[in-house]
Amino acid sequence: MSNDQVRARDIVRSLPGIVRKFPSIARGYYYYAVKDQNRELTLGTLIERNAERHGDRPAVLYDDRAISWSEFNGWANRIAHFLQNQGLTKGDAIAVFLENRPELLAVVAGAAKLGVACAMLNTSQKGKVLEHSINLIEPKMVVVGEELLASFEGVKGGLKTGHPDPFLFMADINTLNAFGEAPDGFTNMAERVSTFNSSNPALLDPPRMGDTAIYLFTSGTTGLPKAAPGSHRKFVKAYGGFGMMSLAMEPEDVLYCTLPLYHGTALLVCWGSVLAGGSAIAIRRKFSASAFWDDVRRYRATTFGYVGELCRYLLNHPASEQDRNHSLTKMIGNGLRPSIWREFKERFGIDTVAELYASSEGNIGFSNFFNMDNTVGFSTAPYKLVKFHDGTRDPVRDKKGFMQEVGKGEAGLLIGEITKKWSFEGYTQKEATEKSILRDAFKKGDAWFNTGDVLKEIGCRHLQFVDRMGDTYRWKGENVSTNEVENIIDGSGMVEEAIVYGVEIPNTNGKAGMVTLVPHSNGSEFDVNKLFAYLKANLPPYAIPVFVRVTRAIEKTGTFKYRKVDIQKAGYSLERDNDEVFAWLPRTEGYKQLTSELVADIDAGKVSF
Repeated sequence: MSNDQVRARDIVRSLPGIVRKFPSIARGYYYYAVKDQNRELTLGTLIERNAERHGDRPAVLYDDRAISWSEFNGWANRIAHFLQNQGLTKGDAIAVFLENRPELLAVVAGAAKLGVACAMLNTSQKGKVLEHSINLIEPKMVVVGEELLASFEGVKGGLKTGHPDPFLFMADINTLNAFGEAPDGFTNMAERVSTFNSSNPALLDPPRMGDTAIYLFTSGTTGLPKAAPGSHRKFVKAYGGFGMMSLAMEPEDVLYCTLPLYHGTALLVCWGSVLAGGSAIAIRRKFSASAFWDDVRRYRATTFGYVGELCRYLLNHPASEQDRNHSLTKMIGNGLRPSIWREFKERFGIDTVAELYASSEGNIGFSNFFNMDNTVGFSTAPYKLVKFHDGTRDPVRDKKGFMQEVGKGEAGLLIGEITKKWSFEGYTQKEATEKSILRDAFKKGDAWFNTGDVLKEIGCRHLQFVDRMGDTYRWKGENVSTNEVENIIDGSGMVEEAIVYGVEIPNTNGKAGMVTLVPHSNGSEFDVNKLFAYLKANLPPYAIPVFVRVTRAIEKTGTFKYRKVDIQKAGYSLERDNDEVFAWLPRTEGYKQLTSELVADIDAGKVSF
């Protein structure tokens, strides 16, 4: 048996800890399991409850700012009244283009109180991808932070909005005390908001638990980003399942979050957990490994939100006698690899790793409720692990057309059954939603959500993450759509064919992007760094391929499909004659041609990507 196995005796050993937090677990399960979609139990009502119970305690910490629950609720109320004054009503949407700062949370909270959904734009997006994301929602208005104004100005003219003055400016300052000056074509949101009262909105038709609260953007298999609606119920489930059942959050807790708040892990999981305890969320604009522990000590954080890459960056810093000089005891997130799990816990003295598995759009989630090592935990939702075709997210079907479960301990494609209780909210695009549903999987008429991820059971219905399949890969904590990158490269006019995929690099998490391409035969010499400049202008940094293979032809099957698995296996090796391979090395501004010596250094982990 593998050391990663979860056994019954391991569960028994965890029971004393479970018993200690049983009152929190019982309360949490109530919220996690609540079914009535028409209940007035929403993000807004959860915030109002904390303002009543914990009004003087901090709700948000940022730099030297501390905003109490009472102050935060009043701020959100003024935003709600402002949006109402602008003609927005329940069912409308706005887009939010702000980096991590208190203003982002206040806008989401204020809109939620009115029943207006917030589309959480990825702050790394620009150009065609950003324009596409905004137009997917066709928001009434867009809130733009000064820090992202340059990116937004590039797409402003091509946006579809539904308001006479759609663009709201938020200066990059403490907008509770100052407003800054809005550029031409923008309304100064902070200045306008300040003129409204801070009382809780009284609505004839208030938002309900089943209404959409947010849109999160996900890189899928159809190319450009898809928008996944998230209901208030998702906040309520995170409130109960993560905040109470997994973390037992209390008012004295502080959760430190450097993850981008346009991600579900930060916005739903981390903030949802904070709401559950009447705790404080301490946010930072962007993650910094060198500043991490100083911030933790400064905010007296007891908990932090993570992805696996973040943990690896912290481990890569030299060990210090200060490694355990902090108040952190628990962490919540996803992607902590078994290879560093115990090392991380032991070096930094972390007691609880609330690893989870979920997706923005999915109907299934797992949580490491018993605090076992190397597992995403278990789920009460109905699911199966099924056989799949290598290199794809397509399940294998037998002669009768039904799927086949994998054997015990084998890796399989995770699928979650779609039922009334475990509904699939899907995407704004119906065709994208349908593409993620597997029908007639085990019997006629059933329906299952295809996660596209491969996991395996390691005992006691606990699963372990293995890999992400199909046309996406994960790099720098972000999901990257291969089709999205391919479409951008095709638009350069520099290539005849391009195929994008993820490749593994030693001592890194996830997979780095790589493109194999055939240059355009237009008589001019192919300039790989002209391509780099184009990619930099049209893609976020994490989506720019780290490796480029320039070749004369890309092999296809008899039905004209690329042999993607074979290409992926070659990676960035130099074994293919007549191919040239280039890499975007750390702290450089362009591609460099690989040599056998440089490949050896990368393979040995000497190049820190």
